[in-house]
Amino acid sequence: MTPISQLGEFGLIERLTQDLKPMQPSTLTGVGDDCAVIAGTEGEQTLVTTDLLMEGIHFDLVYTPLKHLGYKAVMVNLSDIYAMNATPRQITVSVAVGKRFTVEHMDELYAGIRMACEQHEVDLVGGDTTTSLTGLAISITAIGTAAPDQIVRRSGAKDTDLLCVSGNLGAAYMGLQLLEREKMVFNSRPAKEVEAAQPDFSGREYLLERILKPEARRDIVKSLNEAGIRPTAMIDISDGLSSEALHICKASGVGCRIYEEHIPLDYQTASTAEEFNMNVTTCALNGGEDYELLFTVPLTEYERVKELADIRIIGHITRAELGACLITRDGQEFPLKAQGWNPLTAEKEA
Repeated sequence: MTPISQLGEFGLIERLTQDLKPMQPSTLTGVGDDCAVIAGTEGEQTLVTTDLLMEGIHFDLVYTPLKHLGYKAVMVNLSDIYAMNATPRQITVSVAVGKRFTVEHMDELYAGIRMACEQHEVDLVGGDTTTSLTGLAISITAIGTAAPDQIVRRSGAKDTDLLCVSGNLGAAYMGLQLLEREKMVFNSRPAKEVEAAQPDFSGREYLLERILKPEARRDIVKSLNEAGIRPTAMIDISDGLSSEALHICKASGVGCRIYEEHIPLDYQTASTAEEFNMNVTTCALNGGEDYELLFTVPLTEYERVKELADIRIIGHITRAELGACLITRDGQEFPLKAQGWNPLTAEKEA
């Protein structure tokens, strides 16, 4: 293994970004200067989002491969761009790394970053590296563009709009539970048995993929655009369905009704929740890290939206005074609570 100190900051940057060729015409200057230079596009607006991932808070390297971590770090940001109905164009990547990491470790991390960029035709145009005394940290900024009349915010939902979601929910959370359980088993074994300990995840591969290698839903945005359906409000599900629905309601000044029976669940999610003695609906509402898209469309779009692949209508928007509620399978009504992940509080949101 090669110590990072052998290359130094600039040598490491050159190694990790060599042969990067711009895929976007708007990328005039990429890595290698003081700033990236991005051409303005007539008739379009620029969108910028940033996410910071901290070791021990957002990821655990005991069970997170560095290549998967790099891929996921990019997807987390691209998902925000897609949630605005925009197209990601460029990213910058900043990494704080401790002495226990080698050049080869960084090669793995950037292999995942590159893979994500290539898959979504996004250019890596800059960033920074520095030393960390508290573990690995990754900060990515994504830049996207969209025509002003195509940008979708959280604030456009109207009474009677349909509430829709892509994919299925709760799988990433159940994948995390599996990994955490196996970590506990691993840590409890005698030292002489550690090397021989191999967790069995057969039949649960989908759950692990959802937590370790999520996919930003570019395909859903494309399907909606091709169908001529423009959402009135949209958000990506990073902190749980309940939290994101409440974000839309607050920003739009509306209420909502979500029907438990219509929340999409994968079989592996349901069976694993049962194994852990967890309520699968609670996992779907509060688990987070699904990176699916939650959006609203006018009631008049019902026939068209229900025909689109991998989209479910899970409820509808109401007047604000009716509040935001979950309608259970037996017809009971419960207020939605934002119990998803909040990194700046000691506990989940009340």
